[in-house]
Amino acid sequence: MRNLKRTDETTLAIDGITAVAYDFEDLVLAFGPSDAASTITLKYLPKDATNYAAAEIIATWDVNSSDTILDLHCSPDSRTISVILASGDIVVVQQDVPSDGGQIEIVGSVDVGITAIAWSPDEDLVAIATKAETLLLMTRDFDLTSDVELSVEDLKISNHVSVGWGKKETQFKGRGVAKTLRDPTMPEHVDVGRLDAQDDEKVSLSWRGDGQFLAMNSVIDSEPKRRVVRVYSREGVLESVSEPVNGLESALSWKPSGQTLAGVQRTESGLDVVLFERNGLRHGEFSLRLSPNEADTIGRNTVLHWNLDSTVLAVSLVDRVQLWTTNNYHWYLKQELRSDHANAYPNIVWHPEQPMRLVLFDRKRLAKHEYMSLVARGPVKPPNDQGLVVVIDGKSLKITPLRMFNVPPPMAHTELELSHCANDVVIQQRETATTIHVLQSNGISSVWELSQDGKYATGTQRPADRTCDDGHDLEGDTSLGKNIAPAEILPHGLGKASLSPNGLLQVVGGVNTRIAGVTSYIVTDLHLIFTTSNHLLKFVHLQRGEELQIPRDEPETDERCRSVERGARIITVMPSAYSLVLQMPRGNLETIYPRALVLAGIRQAITGQQYKKAFSICRAHRVDMNIVHDYSPEQFMAEIPLFLKQIKKPEHIDLFLSSLSEENVAQTIYRETLAANDPIHTNAFTQRESNDGESSSPSKVNKICDAFLKELRLKATPSLQNIITAHVCKSPPDLEAGLNMVSDLRKTERPSELESTVEHICFLADVNQLYDTALGLYDLDVTLLVAQQTQKDPREYLPYLQGLNNMPVLERNLTIDNDLRRYDKALSHLHALDDFERLKDHVVKHDLYTSAIELFRYDTAKLIDIMRLHANYLSSRNRYQDAGIAYDYVQDYTLAFEAYRAAGSWRECLSAAALVPVPEAELSNLATDLASSLEEAKDFKAAASVQIEYLQDLPTSMRLLCRGFHFSEATRLAALHHKPDLLPTVLDPGLAEASASMTEMLAEMRSQLKAQIPRLHELRQKKLADPMAFLDGADGGDDDIPDNISLAPTNASTTGTFMTRYTNQSTGTLATNVTHKTSKNRRREERKRARGKKGTVYEEEYLVNSVERLVQRLNQSSADVSRLVDGLLRRAMRERAVAVDRAMEDVMKLCRDSMKDVFVPGALQGGDGEQEGISDGRPGGGQGVLWEAMASSHYGRQAPTLKVFERSSLLVT
Repeated sequence: MRNLKRTDETTLAIDGITAVAYDFEDLVLAFGPSDAASTITLKYLPKDATNYAAAEIIATWDVNSSDTILDLHCSPDSRTISVILASGDIVVVQQDVPSDGGQIEIVGSVDVGITAIAWSPDEDLVAIATKAETLLLMTRDFDLTSDVELSVEDLKISNHVSVGWGKKETQFKGRGVAKTLRDPTMPEHVDVGRLDAQDDEKVSLSWRGDGQFLAMNSVIDSEPKRRVVRVYSREGVLESVSEPVNGLESALSWKPSGQTLAGVQRTESGLDVVLFERNGLRHGEFSLRLSPNEADTIGRNTVLHWNLDSTVLAVSLVDRVQLWTTNNYHWYLKQELRSDHANAYPNIVWHPEQPMRLVLFDRKRLAKHEYMSLVARGPVKPPNDQGLVVVIDGKSLKITPLRMFNVPPPMAHTELELSHCANDVVIQQRETATTIHVLQSNGISSVWELSQDGKYATGTQRPADRTCDDGHDLEGDTSLGKNIAPAEILPHGLGKASLSPNGLLQVVGGVNTRIAGVTSYIVTDLHLIFTTSNHLLKFVHLQRGEELQIPRDEPETDERCRSVERGARIITVMPSAYSLVLQMPRGNLETIYPRALVLAGIRQAITGQQYKKAFSICRAHRVDMNIVHDYSPEQFMAEIPLFLKQIKKPEHIDLFLSSLSEENVAQTIYRETLAANDPIHTNAFTQRESNDGESSSPSKVNKICDAFLKELRLKATPSLQNIITAHVCKSPPDLEAGLNMVSDLRKTERPSELESTVEHICFLADVNQLYDTALGLYDLDVTLLVAQQTQKDPREYLPYLQGLNNMPVLERNLTIDNDLRRYDKALSHLHALDDFERLKDHVVKHDLYTSAIELFRYDTAKLIDIMRLHANYLSSRNRYQDAGIAYDYVQDYTLAFEAYRAAGSWRECLSAAALVPVPEAELSNLATDLASSLEEAKDFKAAASVQIEYLQDLPTSMRLLCRGFHFSEATRLAALHHKPDLLPTVLDPGLAEASASMTEMLAEMRSQLKAQIPRLHELRQKKLADPMAFLDGADGGDDDIPDNISLAPTNASTTGTFMTRYTNQSTGTLATNVTHKTSKNRRREERKRARGKKGTVYEEEYLVNSVERLVQRLNQSSADVSRLVDGLLRRAMRERAVAVDRAMEDVMKLCRDSMKDVFVPGALQGGDGEQEGISDGRPGGGQGVLWEAMASSHYGRQAPTLKVFERSSLLVT
């Protein structure tokens, strides 16, 4: 679907050119020898030269006037020019050694003469065919590497067998053909390689694009005499020969991609280009579309040349050059470049690096051409975006409006026949018609206009100019015949977009943007659309006064980016149809509907309040209907009457309501990518942002359904179907409201509407749930209607419903609620029946104590019964505290004190026991047991209270207070009970014991800190110095490891950061499924982590956790130390107080000094981000345990708060 557009042309009038070669971007021209001059002159022509006067002489030397230049080759790296003559001389000219215009050296000569020469693509080898029937392979310095002798015996190398694929001999010809059976592999006509009478008997050489194989086309003296194509390896070994082809000529060109070799066959009907595989078998052909007369006149000495990327085949005829391309197994004639005079024999030289650049020259002129592959497409602006595409194919124009007829190439909807081959075509849209302007190869342009009946009628033909028949100037509208690179104008004054041959898309003139790796592009009013070399289709929004925002390569999350098939190119776009046509590399067309175009159409329709159009687009392209509301919520809620007016069909309204969900699709799957400051969309953006801020707003679905219900009920003839849909589509579904409508409809006795309504509601909701809901409404008639729509057996539900119908109302409702497991409602029915015994059984069976208590809150006697049942239930569930309170409520103090005793509530237990009352001895035993329990629970103050208040044991109470560091309270009790003698006997020993234990504990903390903090510093230094060695563990070496054990980690990557070996993210190969996957490994790894054994990877985390626990213990002990110091000072034990105070201060100082080193707030610095790479995703199994440890070490942790220890002022110096 693409044509060749000439973008640059420079023509110079130069006489006597015999050879041309590229030297980078410049040209080297060769002149002579000729009958008039027996010299060869090399001239240098700069790339920007516009006339021959700019050429500079490189070298000149004398040769035989009858000699001929066979090859002119430039070696840019060595700055040499090689000239090979038919006489056999090989001349090398040094460009950088001036000596009368250059140093000339004849490096060798082939005495017998040379017939053909070809340089390998890598320029390391040169192949030379001699007149002595030999093939020479030489290095670039012309040192011989292979000397191959040609003989008739070469034909035996290949035994070809054709199975006739694609031949007429193997095709079905109908039932009227002869019935005799024949072998389809044996064609009716077999070529013998007959040599044509016009054959020039020349030799041709051509290398494959990778330089690994060489093809040679020559005449062989066999019987009969024939042409054959030999294929040699780079070493000169014969690989294959071609099968016999009658009329095969000397032209030969190997497709650089290596697929086929192209040659020319002269037939009775004209000239064909035949293709061969490397093994010599035919691979198809195509006609050059020449008549027999033209084949005899202009088809003499045909030459073939492939361009660099194998996309264009140049065919050089006597007076013209044709450029052919192929796609979808069809060959297109894209350009026919005619010479100004007959018998010019134009020569072709393709640029060695730019595939679309070539030089044409003959004895009179030189022309430099550059082409681009472009699509001749019609307008893409609605309403004229018909997808019109015109394809040039010689004298035929293939025209297809892709919007109406998606005809795959090489077919077309309409074909126009021209008098001459078309070279350029431009489509122009007028107010009244569409015109096609064609520039033909003879320089005549013609205009074709689309008539009313869809056919094309020709207008006048004239020499190519810039005006149409009506005088309209084409200069600003078309590029017909212009040698300029086409550019597309962006709307809103954003500039012009153009694509360079190397894939650089440039936007200049407004916003200056450069996008690399672009393969094709197109511009619409809203988007700049392009494909990339990464096989992505991208959309760039075009906004007035805004920079172009190029989307990232994220097709999964961004609507502006979409994956396409490798090599896909844009043909045209139809914005009003939301479609885009792509052509695949093999030639087939694909019409897609990108989300960016579809959503742009939906958003425009919503902004313009065209809800029917927006709904139709969503329905046709399977877009979530929620976008109709979510894109502009406030506007939609205000325009619901307009929505219902535009979308009149009830089934369409049902479709919209049933598609609603709570998700805000405008912020998730269809997130707007257009800038919010666009004045057209500002209102919608504001509404969406305000809608997102209302996090506590009611359900979106319910809000929309309620609004629809309000509007639907206002209609003169409301649609019951839509109303029921609005009820059922709520979240959760309001099935009761829908079934109530069914019940009301049943009472109006409209059977036809009733049946359709029941079917509709059963279609929308789960019929089993509807059956239960209808049953819960206690309407047996509606229940029967719903049951008939289910898969239930009538033998099951009919007797059940009949039984319910025979019951009293309350019993029926009770039975229904019990069957539906609505036990709370069943409880209310039992309360209405006033059957208290059944009610108690129901409460106990279904644990409805709270509901029953609420029902009998004013009936004290029954309330007490329910509360006692509740207390028994709580006691059976081991909820003793609540059970005790319930027993207190019913004044059952015996069970209450037992429940409190089981709960460990000593105050409530003793008070309830006293209210029973229990005997004094039993009360004392109870107090003794409670005091022991409290002492075991280390609640020394509570145990002391029980001892002094209920057992009157003052010494024991004081000892318990001393154990809890409540020395002031112990002193108070001794003074209160007038027992000062207990101070030296009970209090002082308690102080001494407490000071000793506290001093010992603080000494242990100090030793722990002095051991662990240096070790932690050592580990971190090792980690910074050699992270991998640190993670491998083991402080020692590998001295004792057996030789048969590999130390190479099996799940480690050889690249990436050191953290990647323990995560799922790696830049190399990471065998994550090898170890640490099972739960057994996970438990083992957790035990290793908890132990934190020295030398393991878990040691650092263990040490940090240990210090953190020490700080927490120290904070808990701070108050005890303060009370201990005060108590020691009050009893004149100053030395002990000083010892405890100093020990506490030392530990506090050690903790303060090491806090900033132990607890690092951020990730450790490992040298230029060495520790980056922790993945957010936690691996599984034992690897996950290790991952958590590494993440904790990598990210650090917050330091715990160290409480301030307030020292006694009596000890501060």
